Amino acid sequence: MVVDVWKSIKKKQFAPIYLLVGTESYLINETKQLLMQHALLGDEIDFNFSQYDLEETTIETALEDAETLPFIGERRLVFVQNPFFLTAGDKKQKVEHDVKRLEAYLADPVPYSILVIAAPYEKLDERKKITKELKRKAVVVEAKKLNEHELKVWIRDRAAVSHVQIDEQAIDLLLELAGTNLMMLTNELDKMAMYVGEEKRIDAAIVEKLVAKSLEQNIFTLVDHLLQRKIERAITILHDLLRQNEEPIKILSVMAGQVRLLYQVKELARQGYSQQKIASSMKIHPYRVKLALEKTGKFGESELMTIMHELAEADYKMKTGQSDKAITLELLMLKMS
Repeated sequence: MVVDVWKSIKKKQFAPIYLLVGTESYLINETKQLLMQHALLGDEIDFNFSQYDLEETTIETALEDAETLPFIGERRLVFVQNPFFLTAGDKKQKVEHDVKRLEAYLADPVPYSILVIAAPYEKLDERKKITKELKRKAVVVEAKKLNEHELKVWIRDRAAVSHVQIDEQAIDLLLELAGTNLMMLTNELDKMAMYVGEEKRIDAAIVEKLVAKSLEQNIFTLVDHLLQRKIERAITILHDLLRQNEEPIKILSVMAGQVRLLYQVKELARQGYSQQKIASSMKIHPYRVKLALEKTGKFGESELMTIMHELAEADYKMKTGQSDKAITLELLMLKMS
């Protein structure tokens, strides 16, 4: 797990080779920053840190750098990215790499350098010898979207970096309001850590007070109120969004997306799909599936389908100019209640 690798780095327990695989750019960048912070001291970064894009530079050049003795300090840190030769793609590239040169380095890495290979791809070609060797010799960091448990562990650890604790209810509410984007979560945690100051604890009340709701989250809450027949609360949110100059057609579009998500999750769950399999099939985060599953048990598929038809009809009226957009939205919500 990436958090365990980070803990080792902070303890200055470094591996000679790291392989970062996945499309979660925040995790790749955070690992890079931690290595720069803990493996090199001060001015050493200017002399002993280098990075290469393998779509522009050969792997041989990067390895020659890794094999060069550090100018000052104990070690060099060489960061290479975009190793397309690890994937199954057969697209012609402008740079030819001597992969056997990398194989030789993996067999006998120099003790004074840390080589980090960042592969920002969904998956590597496991049939290739170089991929197998690299995964066998390197510490592999999976830069993929974290599951619910990993997210919560990450949030606690990230809060601890700012010397604060965060309650379990606060974590749940933070994920509900801010979503699962790690950069956004980092910004919200830093903001709350500054706010609580010497109290050193973030509770649900602090999250509710400080975390800004995204348009999607506001509409998720709006749809939830509608489905629970809490029409006044739903219309209050609608009026707030309109006062913020949100476009009615955009609001309607996000509403339709939320209802469609609920319908699809309910249908896949009925077919026996697990939470993780639903998330993979729909290409969304498992935590969003969890929240949807908590809602769908209260509603039948026919009811959700009827709502989608109502939304489609309202969309048609708005786009053909048959009625005022804001009034159409409010009438739709009254009808749905």
